[in-house]
Amino acid sequence: MVPEQDVLTVSSIWARLEQYAQQHRHEHLADMFEADKERFQHFSQSDCGLLVDYSKQRLNTDILSLLVQLADERHLGHWIECLFSGQRVNCTEQRSAMHWRLREPSTTGASPEVHDQLDAMGAMVDRILTGQWRGSQGDVITDVVNVGVGGSELGPLMAAAALHSSMPATGKRPRLHFASSMDGSQISQILHDLDPRTTLVLVSSKSFTTIDTLHNANTARAWLARAFGGESEAMMRCHFIGISSNAARMTDWGIQPQNQLMFWEWTGGRYSLWSAIGMPIALTVGMDGFRDMLAGAHAMDEHFRTRRWAENIPVLLGLVDVWNINFLNITARAVLPYDGRLKHLPAYLEQLEMESNGKSVSRAGKPLEYNTCPVIWGEVGPNAQHAFFQLLHQGTLPVACEFLMTARRYTEQMHSASAKELEGQHRLSNANCLAQSRLLALGERALDPKVALPPYKRYRGNQPSTTLVLDELSPRTLGALLAMYEHKVFVQAVIWGINPFDQWGVEMGKLIATDMLDVLADPDSASGLDASSMALARHIAGSSL
Repeated sequence: MVPEQDVLTVSSIWARLEQYAQQHRHEHLADMFEADKERFQHFSQSDCGLLVDYSKQRLNTDILSLLVQLADERHLGHWIECLFSGQRVNCTEQRSAMHWRLREPSTTGASPEVHDQLDAMGAMVDRILTGQWRGSQGDVITDVVNVGVGGSELGPLMAAAALHSSMPATGKRPRLHFASSMDGSQISQILHDLDPRTTLVLVSSKSFTTIDTLHNANTARAWLARAFGGESEAMMRCHFIGISSNAARMTDWGIQPQNQLMFWEWTGGRYSLWSAIGMPIALTVGMDGFRDMLAGAHAMDEHFRTRRWAENIPVLLGLVDVWNINFLNITARAVLPYDGRLKHLPAYLEQLEMESNGKSVSRAGKPLEYNTCPVIWGEVGPNAQHAFFQLLHQGTLPVACEFLMTARRYTEQMHSASAKELEGQHRLSNANCLAQSRLLALGERALDPKVALPPYKRYRGNQPSTTLVLDELSPRTLGALLAMYEHKVFVQAVIWGINPFDQWGVEMGKLIATDMLDVLADPDSASGLDASSMALARHIAGSSL
């Protein structure tokens, strides 16, 4: 049974954490490292190909002990049991959240329907990679366009880019393109440069009713029909695959049954890359590589379920965020990968975390008295250094940072001459990552203490950060990393007493957007609109005459 939760702020542990935050608010990270020469050993964990260093966070062993006690007081263990036993942890939609089932190994005998769909996807992937999937004119498929939005795009786009250097075992992968923008500019630019005869379109939508996705899919369909002199059964069979939980709507739209891949209502959109929604990932690394990614995620699932809190990576990172947000009043986090292959990770995490935990009402329907999810943004670290790092180092707002780096790269994958040059660049990137986290933490104390700096060059430091080091960026380690973030989000939701599996703010935005279509068509027919929206609608209508 899903447990009820009391008001968080009446907890005696919460009060003690507030007291600690007040007592230690001026304590500097430089002093913490000076006082404890083994601080890294005390505040780091490793497993599943990941090393997580949170020693540059502004906490001590007493604070961490209280945070662990808070997790127990909020029944975290019971909530994890509820999640993994399939109980309805999504209380507003009365659904389970069983994305973890998508990565359970077939050897357990669990979830045969999941593995049936993985096998069906694998057969399609193999046909595409080996050149057996042909267009309606008999041409080999060279380009695949993924039409989807939100979780149907962000996860596959991020993972496919991250794993592009991991080649499939056999075959030649197609070029991937992603279309999500509803205004048409993106899909039109993509299609302009493609050959219809060699293009395959994946239409990915959980409900198969998402207006953004269907408009882009309709544009691709019309483009193909024009190229082939009209729409035909062969065109739909050879150039479209549908991925959805709604088979009937796929069929009504024209996706042929043998080209339909399914996933389930218990899979949230932002948790769906482990399902057939992840087909672009499988087209990048092959089906064996995709299964390796699932295996890495499952290993992290087991870590999360079995490790005690003080050794549990998702739990520790979730508790650190709670400390920063609720007690240090640090309400922003910058995600900074120092590996260009992870360039889309910040956008992926923006959805995963802010759509999940951007809530102001408890599970009981009561307004919250404390902050929940931080504002998350980020960029590839070397680029960010020349953009917004100035604010991080010398701005007025505290920001928690999350650095990501890879320990190994290139040497086993490239010709020795190229590998030597690129390995040097890899070391340079990692050196910058370590330097930035050190300077943010220690400030000018990281510099030569004999140097007297003028005010405009001073670095106060004491900006907290966590550094995640991947042994290598492989399908398995990426799977573990992404599952870690999912579980961290769940930990935070349990502490805050919120539902991380719904997104009613998003749904309301879609509803109002549909209503506004009629207003734009005839602004004078609308009533009850605010003055700004009415004036803007009339301006747009007048400009389009």
